[in-house]
Amino acid sequence: MTQSQTTRWGLIGASTIAHEWVIGAIRATGGEIVCVMSTNAERGRAYAADHGIAKAVTRLEALVGDPEIDAVYISTTNELHRDQAIAAARAGKHILCEKPLATSLPDARAMVKAAKEAGVVMATNHHLRNAATHRAMRDAIASGRIGTPLSARVFHAVYLPPHLQGWRLERPEAGGGVILDITVHDADTLRFVLDDDPVEAIAFSHQGGMARAGLEDAVMGVLRFRSGVIAQFHDGFTTKYAETGLEVHGSSGSLIGRNVMSQRAIGTVTLHDADGEHELPLDHANLYETALAAFHAAIAGKGQPSATGEDGIWSLATGLAVVEAARSGAAVKIEPGL
Repeated sequence: MTQSQTTRWGLIGASTIAHEWVIGAIRATGGEIVCVMSTNAERGRAYAADHGIAKAVTRLEALVGDPEIDAVYISTTNELHRDQAIAAARAGKHILCEKPLATSLPDARAMVKAAKEAGVVMATNHHLRNAATHRAMRDAIASGRIGTPLSARVFHAVYLPPHLQGWRLERPEAGGGVILDITVHDADTLRFVLDDDPVEAIAFSHQGGMARAGLEDAVMGVLRFRSGVIAQFHDGFTTKYAETGLEVHGSSGSLIGRNVMSQRAIGTVTLHDADGEHELPLDHANLYETALAAFHAAIAGKGQPSATGEDGIWSLATGLAVVEAARSGAAVKIEPGL
């Protein structure tokens, strides 16, 4: 496909996130959506009609086998991602997959391997690294404005609204719980901002009355990075009135991000150093449109996606280490196996 051609998309999953964010981002960056797959035929037809999508199918084979489709967006529940991504790769379709990539590291690695073998682009939909706030923080750290990074804190405890609850609170086998839903975002954002990899996790999880079936709806913990940076995180589904934030503290300054762990293009970043406080200039833009623009460019051979499949493996490895640390009460090494 040449750069001048429109990328034609199939949606694997008639999901809320596609409805709220990704369909608009695909179209805003020049893509066309030609088909949606839902195993519920009635839901699929209604979803297609509501979103102006020409075709709705109920079988994965019908979607990935469609010669009119160049790329797929996978937003089904997490335990389904592996087989769907591998089928898409073998059919020659480029892949944008929701996080976490899978519910196990062998499955995630198999997905990335299949995409490489097929020569297709594979990306993980880690939207937060596309935020102007986080890019400004990354640039400030890289240019030495806070000296040597020493520590970080992430505040990502939010309230999960009723229309998003369901399997996230009820189905361990689908990768439910706050850790694989939110902590993986913390891990990816910290990797991006710090340009560093986490190597060890400790954590305590909590059930605050929302999660069932042995799942956690809140977690606190600490990640240790290769460089020695330690990063505290607090994630939750039950926190109705808190702000989100990301702080990075260095040997000669601190970066304070407020309302930055958000799907929306909002938030501020303030640099605190010996000269006082300085609010960093930000060029806010839709996070998903930024991601889709990079994905379309990668398909055209220009650069790579905002978050690759390998990035998705790193965040999953971190999330699974946090799950095990919370279960065992011990420090757990983070080993993506890349």
